[in-house]
Amino acid sequence: MKPRELVKKTMEFQNNTGAVPIDLWALPWAEMHYPNELMDITKKFPKDFATAPAVYADKPKTSGDQYGIGVYIDEWGCEFTNIQKGVIGEVKTPLILHDDWRDFEKAHIPKELLTFDIDAVNEFCKTTDKFVISDVLARPFERLQFIRGTENIYIDLLSPPKHMVAFIAKMHDFNCALIEKWAKTSVDGIFFMDDWGSQNSLLINPKMWLDIFAPLYKEYIEIAHKYGKKALMHSDGYILSILPHLIDMGLDAINSQIFCMGIDNLKQYKGEITFWGEIDRQHLLPNGTAEEIQHAVESVKQALWSNGGCIAQCEFGPGAKPENIEAVYKAWSN
Repeated sequence: MKPRELVKKTMEFQNNTGAVPIDLWALPWAEMHYPNELMDITKKFPKDFATAPAVYADKPKTSGDQYGIGVYIDEWGCEFTNIQKGVIGEVKTPLILHDDWRDFEKAHIPKELLTFDIDAVNEFCKTTDKFVISDVLARPFERLQFIRGTENIYIDLLSPPKHMVAFIAKMHDFNCALIEKWAKTSVDGIFFMDDWGSQNSLLINPKMWLDIFAPLYKEYIEIAHKYGKKALMHSDGYILSILPHLIDMGLDAINSQIFCMGIDNLKQYKGEITFWGEIDRQHLLPNGTAEEIQHAVESVKQALWSNGGCIAQCEFGPGAKPENIEAVYKAWSN
């Protein structure tokens, strides 16, 4: 079975082959520190996923190196300060300084992203048999943090100023337009994200999440499905309280820290959503033994596999040992 079909069948719980789709997320850190080992792993265990390239008629305005030491300014005008090469930095100086958000127009809505070449995307999709996902993603909660600052946005969410509400609507309209244009291409899946969990709880009250953010994701998923695309989301941390709502919205796959939440807590959702990884990168990937990696993979498959519902994904990032990354894919291939 070709990779594209394998991934789709897995998300539809119709995968009777016994083969689990592979997807390795290798950060630039891994490419810098373990280039030979990374190349060897990807040769032994080729990915079943690909990301469509975006070619812009009007190039988005950025400056600096996103993964380099120093300052990087993204297409929204957010300034990231980075002290470690190979990972993304943090916003130290927010764009919006006033508590009433009257200066919200300082944030640049990057309409340049809408100028990507649909034909180039479609041509790429023709040249691969992998499951292709969209290149640009919506991340409304994190975007609010980037432009306002994390501490400030938590305060603002308690009683959202009218200008903040206006900005969220403007941001959402843009995200929907971008998702819809990508959904009109030949990609197989639409990807969006927001990190919603701390180590043991949601970052905000779940009711607030339902009131403010759930409607945004619901529309993203509806757009993807309208055009026959799968909807895939990433969210780090303990997000157990919002998982049933994402399932009700029709989300096809979630990339999350399942070991943070506990495999036993997720058994109830077996057959309802595809768990797009991952294997514990807090403890196992940096410090685990080959036997512990094997046991972890077996526990995930036993708890969550139902003729699909699992994707063999993990992240090769800071601290992870290459031999443990390889052990993950050896275990999934058994």
